[in-house]
Amino acid sequence: MKVLRRFGLLLVGLLLASVLLFMYVNSSQQQAASYIESRDLIRLLKQQDAIWDNEVLKSRVALSHNYDPLVSPLHEMARLWQRLDAIESEPGRHAPTLWEGLRDQYLKAIKEKTRLVEQFKSHNAILRNSLAFLPTAEDDIQAQFALLPDTEKLELQNVAIDTYDLMLSGMEFSHLTTREIAAEVLLGLNRLDMDKERLPAGLQNSIDILSRHIALILREQPRVNELLEGIQAVPVSNHLDTITTLLEKDQAKAASKYQRNHIYLLVFATFLMLILIWLAIRLVRSFAEIKRVNNALQTANDELEQRVEERTRQLKDTQSELMDTARQAGMAEIATNVLHNVGNVLNSVNISADLVSRKLRSSKSQGLGKAMQLINEHASDLGRFLIEDEKGKLLPGYLNQLVDAMAVEQQGLIDELAQLSKSVDHIKDIVSTQQSYAGANTLMEPLVVSELLEDALRMNSGALTRHHVTVIKNYGDIPRIMGDKHRLLLILINLISNAKYAMAGVSNHARNMTLSAAVVDDETLQISVKDEGEGIPAENMTRIFAHGFTTRKEGHGFGLHSCALAAIEMNGHLTAHSDGPGTGATFVLQVPLKLAEGEP
Repeated sequence: MKVLRRFGLLLVGLLLASVLLFMYVNSSQQQAASYIESRDLIRLLKQQDAIWDNEVLKSRVALSHNYDPLVSPLHEMARLWQRLDAIESEPGRHAPTLWEGLRDQYLKAIKEKTRLVEQFKSHNAILRNSLAFLPTAEDDIQAQFALLPDTEKLELQNVAIDTYDLMLSGMEFSHLTTREIAAEVLLGLNRLDMDKERLPAGLQNSIDILSRHIALILREQPRVNELLEGIQAVPVSNHLDTITTLLEKDQAKAASKYQRNHIYLLVFATFLMLILIWLAIRLVRSFAEIKRVNNALQTANDELEQRVEERTRQLKDTQSELMDTARQAGMAEIATNVLHNVGNVLNSVNISADLVSRKLRSSKSQGLGKAMQLINEHASDLGRFLIEDEKGKLLPGYLNQLVDAMAVEQQGLIDELAQLSKSVDHIKDIVSTQQSYAGANTLMEPLVVSELLEDALRMNSGALTRHHVTVIKNYGDIPRIMGDKHRLLLILINLISNAKYAMAGVSNHARNMTLSAAVVDDETLQISVKDEGEGIPAENMTRIFAHGFTTRKEGHGFGLHSCALAAIEMNGHLTAHSDGPGTGATFVLQVPLKLAEGEP
């Protein structure tokens, strides 16, 4: 019963807390702030509309011949309206049909005004061009009059005056469009049309040009005035005032709702405070019961600690015995891994030593002894021997060839000894690397992955040649990285050696081994060794990395196990894949990619 009562009180408390949270969210000031922002946007829209009207009037009186200012206010109004529409279209802001109606009216007015402004730009541009050309046309006419003989000038003087008066009337009509001035312009055009028949051809053409421009002004000026009146009549500002009125009404409703929610918030907070006080009283009463239970638990805990201490002493004795056993097993495993990996590198050492021995046995330096024997035999007449004797003539050339051959032979021995020294150094590093499994830090150094792969191939080169294995290299574009050179080299030497042995029994096709390196997902270095050998049965896929497991009679099962441990030490992993016997196998090493300093 007590549990049900407490559960009920908990539900009531949660309900009151939820109501308080809901009331708090609804009583926030965010909506009021959005009304202020909306009114600011409407004010800016009306300001841009006024700027738009002002730019139209400036274009009308030719204060500006650039029509770009007629477009800029429209773009700014579109941007401001987009922000206003996003705010006012939010759910619960207005009745959807009411806001959509006001929005459609405003957009329709903007569209109509835009259409009228575009027509105004077209007609006004034609009108302004004609007005600007009038002085030029009048100058052409006066220039033609200046070329006439004096007698003709006196006869046609009234025509020159009529053209000048007509130009002035046309310009006056553009500023004061009345029927009287229009009639005066038409009268001037008719008078010129009657008088031009008795004028020279050149003068007639100039007067025709002037007349056409005057007629165009007479036609376009009323149209421009009508468009200006239409632009002024578009009620964009009125629609914005209507929207402002709507916002003021909605803001008043929101303020009323905000005040009402605060009252509810105060009432529910009072109820919640009373419940909290009641719970605090119950908590104080329960404190004595809790203290009594704690004392009982302390007594039981003391008894349990005594039993745990006794059991712990027994476990420590057992743990000490297990640690000794595990230490001996670990030492044995490290020793076998070291011997196995050293054995792999000793193959390369033996090959290099054998090659150096064979080169020394067949050294060209023996020819130097024979040449010196000839020189010693003819020490008394060495000059005549070198010039006249057939063998003596050949001796300088032979010595030159012998010097070149010995230089090549010496360089080969130096290269092979360097490889031999590198293999010996790697044996030392294998021991150090295996010792690092006991807790030493990993040595990180800048590495070129392609050079590392080539080193591993050189250490297996003799065995690969004896087994007629063709290496296919697929190296990607890999930058210099930071890595543990000797752990990576240990893994690569083992994998290449295993791939070689896997193809030892292949006779029906070429023995190809593919060595690949690439960067995966910009964060992982992936190196794979693929062979076309005997493959791996499905039942062995989960056992090949186990210590001591091998499928070769002469194998020990230490190589792959040590490789897997080395990969883990580098925070990576080594995996294998094979479709079954006879299908070959692929071993993939993945380690985190750490770029060397200065690499992109």
